[in-house]
Amino acid sequence: MKATKRAARFALPIALSLGVAFSALSPALAKDLLTVDLVNEPSSLDPHQQWNPDSYYVYRNIFDNMVTRDDAGEIVPQIATAWERISDTETVFTIRDDVTFHDGTPLTPEDVVYTVERITDTDFASPQLGQFNKIVKAEVTGDNQVTLTTDGAYPALLSQLVKLSIVPKHIASTMTSAEFNEAPVGSGPYVFDKWDRGVSVTVTKNPDYWGDMGPFDTVVFRGVPDAATRVADLQAGAADLVVTLNTDLATQVEGGGKGKVLTVNTERVAYFAMNSALSPLDQPDLRKAIGHAIDREGIVEGLLGGYPKIVDQMLSPAHFGWADGIEGFSYDPDKARELIAGLETAPDMELSLATSPVFDQRVVQAIQQMLTDVGLKVAINTTDMATWLKDQQTTPEQAPMLTFSRWSCACQDPDGIMYPLLHSSSSWSRVSDPEIDALLDQARSELDEAKRADLYAQINRKAVENADILPLYQAAIIYGAADQLDWQPTSNESLFLNRMSWTE
Repeated sequence: MKATKRAARFALPIALSLGVAFSALSPALAKDLLTVDLVNEPSSLDPHQQWNPDSYYVYRNIFDNMVTRDDAGEIVPQIATAWERISDTETVFTIRDDVTFHDGTPLTPEDVVYTVERITDTDFASPQLGQFNKIVKAEVTGDNQVTLTTDGAYPALLSQLVKLSIVPKHIASTMTSAEFNEAPVGSGPYVFDKWDRGVSVTVTKNPDYWGDMGPFDTVVFRGVPDAATRVADLQAGAADLVVTLNTDLATQVEGGGKGKVLTVNTERVAYFAMNSALSPLDQPDLRKAIGHAIDREGIVEGLLGGYPKIVDQMLSPAHFGWADGIEGFSYDPDKARELIAGLETAPDMELSLATSPVFDQRVVQAIQQMLTDVGLKVAINTTDMATWLKDQQTTPEQAPMLTFSRWSCACQDPDGIMYPLLHSSSSWSRVSDPEIDALLDQARSELDEAKRADLYAQINRKAVENADILPLYQAAIIYGAADQLDWQPTSNESLFLNRMSWTE
């Protein structure tokens, strides 16, 4: 009771500090306004220039995508109503003819072609380029039809198109990405209204939407970096949905008498990257020692409340290609010390562990302590998320030595996680193994699903053997929600407003 009263007492100052009048928050308990607390405000609302969760949560409701996934995880039509592979490299898509952009202009096959050309233009420099660069041509090939041609067979095409937001050619082609970010126009169930920098993004219901209407007239997304503040907002009725809670805060919500916990195991894999391009991590036995030093069960059960699932491969059970029977590193600190003692080059230097506040720092600090316990010197280097992302997308020689991270491609296909993290051509990868490169190239072109799944199993076994990267767990995401909000989170972490409902 005291915690609830304290949360209520601080609700007004919290709301005002975010630049939102309390009177504007009061209707959040009605159907006309939904207030969502994110961790940060979006870094971009141009859907081709960012895919971090805080941006994706917002812009995915402004834009329709080529295809989407239903709540069961199956790929279903959105802008494309049907598709047919007419050769190993060509797929014909039928484009919906009853869609208009928010300015009233019809969405056409030309907009789809422009969208593909925009995101695959190397000069545009989309951070999603690696997910779409197998597409080498897009063209209108008939009434309401678009044909996509890939560089070789590409079985992950549909899975990647789940993420492709369609933008209007007549607007986006006349603007820079920065300008489009300021005034994004899509065809989705919600229309961009305004962006109060440092405070909130507001969207409104699209009254002309072709599909299922959203239940809320207005939705306000606020950046609230402090998780305890997000919970206080929820318990005070100042927010209806809050994201990214840890287990301690989930317990607080469950025991607070107001609000409920919603959770799902996602396709996001938490992992520990070791930069083998830098000494002393170029020694495989040191990387294996680190693998044995990390107590994944202790992290999952002791820190994360048992919500996540330990994984031994760079996939989650939500991905195609998940294979049973792959075994990673057992927790064995004595083995870790033995391997470290036998190294040719003693790791007497301080190893830098890169992190950002968006990650659960309890996990980062626990890993630091586990490595310290086996005789390594580890310093945590914390930067803001923009700096962290920049530092990660570089050459191995310039990248951090150690990194805790979590990866989701929102596509539930192994190509979307394993190619960027394991292929030597990727700016995200710290791995340089010609055999893994060849297997990844083969897997992303193999149309036989059974053969393709086997290739990914081979890659994961080799990655374990080399200790190239350490999978930790399938991340669970925990939301706090108002009792009246009816919504089921999905593995791909999409926050579809028009799949929610409200009960009094």
